[in-house]
Amino acid sequence: MNHRPQASLVQVVEELGGTLLEVVAGEVRADRTIEAVAIHDPRDEPEAPRNAIVLGVGLEHGSDVLQVITRLGLSGAAGLVVRAPFTADDELAAAARQAGVVLFSVSPGTTWAHLAGLFRALMTPGGPDDARPVTFGGILAGDLFAMANAISALLEAPVTIEDRNSQLLAFSRPQDNGSSAASRGRQLPPHYTRLLEETGVFQEITRSDGPVVVAPPTDDPDAQRTVMAVRAGDEVLGTIWVASTAPLSDEHVRALRDSARLVAMHLVWQRTDADVERRLRADQLRSVLDGGPGAAESAHRLGLREEPSVVLALSLHAPATDQLPHAALAAERKRIADAFSVHLLFAHPRSTVGLIGDVAYGVLPVATNTADAEESAVRLANEFLTRVRSSQRPFIGIGSVVQETAQLPRSRSSADRALRVLRANAVDRQVARLEDVHAESLLLELSGSSRDVPSGPLARLMAYDDSHQASLVDTLRAWLDAMGDVTLASSAMFVHQNTFRYRLRRVAEVGRLDLDDPSARFAVQLQLRLLAIRPDR
Repeated sequence: MNHRPQASLVQVVEELGGTLLEVVAGEVRADRTIEAVAIHDPRDEPEAPRNAIVLGVGLEHGSDVLQVITRLGLSGAAGLVVRAPFTADDELAAAARQAGVVLFSVSPGTTWAHLAGLFRALMTPGGPDDARPVTFGGILAGDLFAMANAISALLEAPVTIEDRNSQLLAFSRPQDNGSSAASRGRQLPPHYTRLLEETGVFQEITRSDGPVVVAPPTDDPDAQRTVMAVRAGDEVLGTIWVASTAPLSDEHVRALRDSARLVAMHLVWQRTDADVERRLRADQLRSVLDGGPGAAESAHRLGLREEPSVVLALSLHAPATDQLPHAALAAERKRIADAFSVHLLFAHPRSTVGLIGDVAYGVLPVATNTADAEESAVRLANEFLTRVRSSQRPFIGIGSVVQETAQLPRSRSSADRALRVLRANAVDRQVARLEDVHAESLLLELSGSSRDVPSGPLARLMAYDDSHQASLVDTLRAWLDAMGDVTLASSAMFVHQNTFRYRLRRVAEVGRLDLDDPSARFAVQLQLRLLAIRPDR
């Protein structure tokens, strides 16, 4: 049993769900945390510390899991992990809900020690002194170059490790024989990689549970490769490429299979370690943007200086026809936030980005002598949107320029207000400063304080339009927008001026609205504007 700083169950699902863990039963509540990792021993009473996540080693039958979950609920445990495949019947699902324990299944091939290490990584706040170095197969976690060298020594052939997008991650040292052209190359040329994609070789590699021999390109007959997919559960994380002109022996094939499992652990650890670093940065940035006693120390840790800066707030908006699952949406947010971080770093090396909730905040230093610093930030944001591709539409609010880190909360506030207008679709744009949408922001604040449906003259006009298929509300809006100019308003409605005047008289009659009364005009115009930008509209 190992006590560590806490992590939420939501974080567990976001970081490991879809790759190693699957929720089988129970409710993943945002307020539940894990504070310890415990191992279930079938010979002992399944007791665990409060908020522990329990590794159900040897638990296979539903009846046994039912008993364990019931007892773990009494001790306040947060979760139980069993080996996949595992399904929960109605009785077990009901017991998990009642006990407040989430039942997870872990993907086949994942060792319990590996899983426990990942849980500890999620709970560890970071820093070299917080925990002992973690190793997989005797190699420091995440050291893919050391893994490539180890596999190369086992197979007596050069090795490269690539991610699932065919990007080179690591390669082994050159072999001594030097006779093979493959030993001199670290990666297949791009044109041959495209050929493998087009001919379906990559699909064969990802479908196979063993090594696949890839024929060499015609211009390099010695560059034959044997390729092994690296998996975590059903997800392909990458590939191991072995440059060998001769077929691998049975012993080498077994070594390659075992190596693929180890590489999977290193790749998942890298992902988890990056997520830990991401959360640390986000927590520090949250402290800076919230202000308070710890803000100065957090700003120092982030490398922020006392210089003019601006806050940018980025959020994704999913179209109604493209709602992603929670885990997929969380992964997309992290992907876009990481891309945003790289983009801002290119603009200024002291910029920083952190994902706080569903908003990625960036702090961008700006030149002191730049009068149009906010406009520059707008251009930078628009450049990012032209380069990033996402099914979820990104919006970026630009804050005001401030002169020191203590004023960053003020810049964040203006960025948030601009972002809220963009997310409400109150304006037809994806990037905005508060100055650009100040009126819409004020109207949204009024809308947020009052959710009443339209009343008075506007309600009567809307009801009349619904029952008579008329356009009295549009007529009133056009007249108000034209500031009472019938010529301009009728042109906007594409009707004759006499027709427009008739409809305007009907507006006054049906709505019982005095169009000569400034207060009446203001009230109905305000209702129309609020109706147009209400987020729940």
